[in-house]
Amino acid sequence: MEIIASDHILNTGKYAFAEVDKIKGELKAKGIEAIDFGVGDPADPTPEFVREALKAGADKHATSGYPSYIGMPEFRQACADWMKSRFGVDLDANTEITSSIGSKEAIFNFPQAFVNPGDVVIIPSPGYPPMKTGTKYVGATPYFVPLLEENDYMIDYNAIPEDVAEKAKIIWTNYPNSPTGKIATRQYYEGLIEWAQKHNIIIAADEGCYIDVYLDDVKPMSILEIQKEGIITFYSLSKRNNMTGYRAGWCAGDERIIEIFKKLKTNIDSGTPNFVQEAAIAALKDENHAQEMRDQYRTKRDIMIEALQSMGLDAKPSDATFYLWVKGPEGMSSLDLAKKFLADEVAVVVTPGAWISDECEGGINPGEGYVRFALVPTVEKVKEAAERIKNGVSI
Repeated sequence: MEIIASDHILNTGKYAFAEVDKIKGELKAKGIEAIDFGVGDPADPTPEFVREALKAGADKHATSGYPSYIGMPEFRQACADWMKSRFGVDLDANTEITSSIGSKEAIFNFPQAFVNPGDVVIIPSPGYPPMKTGTKYVGATPYFVPLLEENDYMIDYNAIPEDVAEKAKIIWTNYPNSPTGKIATRQYYEGLIEWAQKHNIIIAADEGCYIDVYLDDVKPMSILEIQKEGIITFYSLSKRNNMTGYRAGWCAGDERIIEIFKKLKTNIDSGTPNFVQEAAIAALKDENHAQEMRDQYRTKRDIMIEALQSMGLDAKPSDATFYLWVKGPEGMSSLDLAKKFLADEVAVVVTPGAWISDECEGGINPGEGYVRFALVPTVEKVKEAAERIKNGVSI
């Protein structure tokens, strides 16, 4: 019999980070140990107290069966308590919060609840791939807006054509931003909210993956500090707590949006395991390990910035996230720049910016000419990579 993939799969490109894994495999086949700054998966372990809570949770819920689709009441309350403590935002754990299996599945599936074929979804470029693929899978049209240095890597919502805005149902935002590390200000959010409400567009804010990974004195704010109406935020414990494998997160915001999204979720997944939620509750209650993590990422950032600047690259310290968005020399493609670091004598894996960016109106790929460093190796490995770069890369 003939096996044929669906049009959706046939029209879906390779996931960018799968390509990074392929490059690592090629280096390994040569007997070269690469230092991987490609995929944002921390090498440091999940904190011990979180792992202990996970173990205890497995015994506590030994006969609990399927978890709640929307999260245990205790988990949702822990999320609400954390949002109140961190941002001063009051959220009803029953109506304004739902659990998610990390951020990826929630972001991919979200358009199914609000978007019909032919609608438009506004997406930043560079951006998180599930924003695009989730849009395409419901037959909607992605409209990519470039994150440009001259706009401080903010979405220029006023430059979006009126006919696009009139067809749009969702605008995705991502601050603190991957990959640029930029933080949105209150003034920016206020303008965005006014623009979105004028056009009746839901703001879907992927803010919670890196909002606690701030590297200097400025704490990123939540857009919910301004208002909830017409807004949903996406949160994950993957990066704040080194819990990428746990798949624990939540969504919070306008209760009307949350209610509709809950209905979608009950038809897609069976919820995050209860014992994982127990570990997540423990993680949210502790701030000490989050500060230790920030201190580590700041150290890694500073080591790598010094090495990159010594080569003459335009490497600027990031404000938040554990990424560096590094611009290459004029005229050098992002892939060619990445290959400089992938040379056998250096063997440092980075992500070409063009791989995580989409072409915008006017034929611009805003990631072209950049590479992204994910500061996820250990401090010792970052120091080793810095020395390799200083001694082996010429631009």
